[in-house]
Formats: sequence, structure tokens, C-alpha cells
Amino acid sequence: MADTLLESQPDLMLDIDKSEQGDVRTEEMLVNMGPQHPATHGVLRVVLRTDGELVLEAVPHIGYLHRCAEKIGENLQPYQYIPYTDRMDYLAGMNNNQAFAIAIERLAGIEVPERAKYIRVIFAELNRIASHLVALGTYGLDMGAFTPFLYMFREREMILDLFESTCGARLTYSYINVGGVHDDFPDRFLDVLEEFLDYFEPKIEEYNQLLSYNHIFVKRTANVGVISPDDAVRWALTGPVLRGSGINWDLRKSTPYEIYDRFDFDIPIGLPGGSERIPRSVVVGDCWNRYFVRLVEMEQSCRIIRQAMKQIPEGKILANKLKNLKLPNDEVYVEIENPRGQLGFYIRGDGSAIPSRVKARGPSFCNISVLNHIGKGCLLADIPAIVGSIDIVMGECDR
Repeated sequence: MADTLLESQPDLMLDIDKSEQGDVRTEEMLVNMGPQHPATHGVLRVVLRTDGELVLEAVPHIGYLHRCAEKIGENLQPYQYIPYTDRMDYLAGMNNNQAFAIAIERLAGIEVPERAKYIRVIFAELNRIASHLVALGTYGLDMGAFTPFLYMFREREMILDLFESTCGARLTYSYINVGGVHDDFPDRFLDVLEEFLDYFEPKIEEYNQLLSYNHIFVKRTANVGVISPDDAVRWALTGPVLRGSGINWDLRKSTPYEIYDRFDFDIPIGLPGGSERIPRSVVVGDCWNRYFVRLVEMEQSCRIIRQAMKQIPEGKILANKLKNLKLPNDEVYVEIENPRGQLGFYIRGDGSAIPSRVKARGPSFCNISVLNHIGKGCLLADIPAIVGSIDIVMGECDR
């Protein structure tokens, strides 16, 4: 019967011969991933041009969360604008508060008390850990691992309890303000913080066993979405995305701000497979390295916090002469190391209490630009792995 069918339809026989020779004609298709897809980590839309399972183009479309944050900064006094910085990167509110506050202080010549500087560093590093716990937990979720997500959010809740005990908020803090911090530590805070660190540091090895060295997770992330060191620099990438490509650059070490030059800590970078703690299939600059850099950064943040707790002096937490603050007719640009990369604020004053120009340099906005470059030629199922490894927050990307 089959022979008769083929003999009666020679065109079919011709097509079968072509397919056996590998000469198959396919049709391209456009696929919208997002803006509501959970694997896009927010209201990001990625337009994928595909040929079967092969991705030919991956173009990110942003702007769904745009709120004119920079223009608002040109219509408010600096202390009124602090809450808006929380909403840019809502997973790293402390770090955003810190960046804007330092920019205003340098522009206006405000000297921050020593105790306030130490409190800022402690909370900035705690927020770095909390942000990375979200990034790593949801990344495991993207790859099909549900349990690590629950474990990491358990520890994150403990950090949010520490924040809440100090400033009353768990997500948008407005705690680090111009001239210092809003409140001092509550009673027994440092004791509770030390108990948390003693509990948390051994958990990092637990995360390794659950996720980092999980065979399926390594298969999904090793040698996927590779960003070479040259490409990382060429695309102006920063943070764990840059360091995952083997570039040793962290503003806390390279151009220290606040009091980071007083602490001893290491900068984790991406390493080739077969190195210490690195699976053999891993390549420098791949998704697994970007993930692992964040994991090791949490260890280093714990080191910084412990040193700051030992060194912290008594004293004031807020600078003097903050009333009727006027910004001089000058300009300043300040960058800090946000959990996602270099967060910068350009501020220009004109002698009044309100800045005449406010511009933010967001790490997510710059880092997501490389998506199309590294997405070409990968499989459709690799796109969530690549997007998750970049760790974007759309509130800061759109502003």
C-alpha cells in the first residue's frame, strides 16, 4: 500500500529524498515572550525570531513600567526623592537610597558621621544578600527547581525582619537618607544580626548541594549564553554579569566609596570548568558562572558585615545643617556597586533646593542590551536561562 502511494505521488517521493539529504525548507516564526511571561522576571517583552527551536534573533522591548522617575527628581527636593529611588530597583532599595544620597552629599559638601557610614555598609550588604537570594531562587525556579526557591526565600525573610525592626519597611525602605540614616539600630540589633550570620553562612553550602551542582541545572546553564570578556567590556556590562565573564571589576574595590577601603574581601569572578568548585562543563562567561558569582558574593558580603560590626563606632547618625539645603551651581556623577551592577546618578544644581537635572545610569538597562547578541543561535529553551542569568529588574530598567 505504501509503495503504491509513493509511486502515485512522485512529488512526495522527491520530498522524502530531500529530507533524507538534510535539505529541508523551514519557515521562520515570531514568538512574543512576555510581557507577562514569568520567566522574563517582570514586564519585559522579548520578540524572538525562530527557525524551529533555533533562535535567530532575540530583541528586548522595554518601557512597560516607565514612570518618569528622572523628571520627578527635577521637581522635588532631594530628601523627598529618596522614596522614588526605592521603586527603581525594588529588590535593592537600600543600595539605591545610598547611591542617590552619596551623590547629593558630594554635590552639597555634606560630611556623613562615621557611625552612619558603617550602618549604611551593613544594610547595603544585607540588601545585596537579600537581592541575590531572590535572583538565585527564582533562577532555579526558571530551570525547574522549586525547592531552592523556598529555602532561599526563608533566609531572605530573616533579612527583611532585620530591616523591618530598624526602619519599619520590608521592601521600599527610604532609610539611607541625605546626610546619614533615618534611625539608629534598635536594642540588641547587632546580637540578632550575628545570630543570623552564624545561621546563614552554612546555608550557602546547602544551596550548592541543592542547585549549583545539580546535574540538570548544570546541563541547562553550563556553556549557555556565553559572554566573552571582550564582549562584556564592549557592551558596557557591569556587576555579576561582567565578573561572570572573568573581569575583575567591582567599584567597592576599584574606586571605593563610603568606607569600603577599610574592609578585607575578595571579588569573585567567572572561572573555567575544572577549577576549584567549578563543574567541568562550565565555560567562563556562561549562565552558570553568572549564577555562581552571585552565590560567592553572598559569602563576601557576610565577611564585610562582620568586619563592619567589629569596627562600628558610637556617635551621631545624621549630619548637621541639613535644613534649608541648597544645591550649588555645580554637577556631580556618582556610581556605586548595586547588586546588579554599577548604579550611577548624575545631578546638577543651580543654587536652589531642587536639582535642575537628574539622570540615572541603571545596570539592568545596560546589561539587558546584550541579550540579542548572545541569544542568536541558541535554542528556544535557553532564552529563560539567559534572561534569568542577567538578573534584571524592570523598574530600574524602565524608570
